[in-house]
Amino acid sequence: MDALIRELSAVVGDKVCLWGEGVDWAPYATERRGLFLGRPLAVVEPAATAEVAEVVRLCAAARVAMVPQGGNTGLCGGAIPDASGSQVVITLRRMQRIRALDAANDTMTVEAGCLLARVKEAAAGAGRLFALDLASEGSCQIGGNVATNAGGNWVLRYGTMAAQLLGVEAVLPDGRIYNGLRTVRKDNTGYRLDDLFVGSEGTLGLITACTLRLHPLPTVRRTACVVVRDLEAAVALLGLVRAALGDVLAVFEVMDAVAVHLVHRHMGVTLPFEPGFAWLVLLEAWGHDAALEEAFAQILYRAMAEDLVQDAVLAESGAQHEALWALRENISEAERLEGASIKHDPAVPRSALPGYVRAVRAALDDFLPGCTLCVFGHLGDGNLHVNVFPPPGVAAGRGLWEAVNQIVYDLAVSHGGSFSAEHGVGALRRAALMRHKDATALELMRQIKRTLDPHNLMNPGKVL
Repeated sequence: MDALIRELSAVVGDKVCLWGEGVDWAPYATERRGLFLGRPLAVVEPAATAEVAEVVRLCAAARVAMVPQGGNTGLCGGAIPDASGSQVVITLRRMQRIRALDAANDTMTVEAGCLLARVKEAAAGAGRLFALDLASEGSCQIGGNVATNAGGNWVLRYGTMAAQLLGVEAVLPDGRIYNGLRTVRKDNTGYRLDDLFVGSEGTLGLITACTLRLHPLPTVRRTACVVVRDLEAAVALLGLVRAALGDVLAVFEVMDAVAVHLVHRHMGVTLPFEPGFAWLVLLEAWGHDAALEEAFAQILYRAMAEDLVQDAVLAESGAQHEALWALRENISEAERLEGASIKHDPAVPRSALPGYVRAVRAALDDFLPGCTLCVFGHLGDGNLHVNVFPPPGVAAGRGLWEAVNQIVYDLAVSHGGSFSAEHGVGALRRAALMRHKDATALELMRQIKRTLDPHNLMNPGKVL
């Protein structure tokens, strides 16, 4: 492999082609929770699409497998090389240019290594909104957001990453460049090939740039946190608010008492209500009409009168807004500080969520007595994070993970849902995909993979 390393170094430069003894592989070869630990042959950091294409061409010619890697914030091992020492990691963190921003057309074209936070800041600087909101926005990259079809807090109003995408540029597994960058909303000229790369997790090619859809920045933003007795009340509240406010409802997040108290205990975030509540809902309405403020308050009063809401806090300042959001945004870090948990991101129809969560609690009480369930997330689009802390003294080993996963996943599917709404498949959930995906859909996926990557060199062992 020395010849390949020399060729790769000639393309990108010795300082950004890492290989050999003494390299700290951890940032490139370790899943953030330690579930996957690999060892690459080399890590290559190209700075332009042409360099990516040449790197891929050289690896393909040598029949060396490649692992595309963005910010490495995923939770399913999708961006981690295996432990063979034979795979080349290709990271695009040097590709951070914003190629174009057209405020009049509400589009921007960015390279795949751009951090999500930077994209949002650039859009806001032009008076526009890029409508993807993730807790990892300071470290996740746009290319990875597309490759995993990221969701987040604003999906209720704006949809997933797929809805924010107008086109992609990608390097195919043989080194050819596919240029689907476009700034038009309507292009009825055959198959929408860009969609192949959405959710592909780097198995069909390496995304190098994207054209994104922008939106007007809201001028009115109202935030509230309310207490509801159960998920049935939360679902009814969502229906009431949407009927009254329509599409201006941008956020509808639920948090159970376990999640909120973890944030209070580990992160020092002040609770807006006295202890004893079962569920909190964080909701926001965005718009451009000052009348929204009064309408938002009135619908909360109505919800309290109809006994859907037991207590409520309406943010009256930016500081109060931030304090309410701190409850939601710090849950993942508080969970980490609490200890190892088994994480899930199922989606089921909103109407089925209360029954689904009850079924999960009952099944886990039988299988793993003494475990603690922590439930929070995006009720507005039917996607909840259902995380399980094992009982004291029980290690969250791989065998326990798989058994708990099967319970949570099977119940999600039986309630008309999906076992993964945000985190993807990666290496962690391949068995679940084989178990739950339609057989015809699986064969179509395999045919596409074989057509684009006949030698299985692009992120092998992931998804399929």
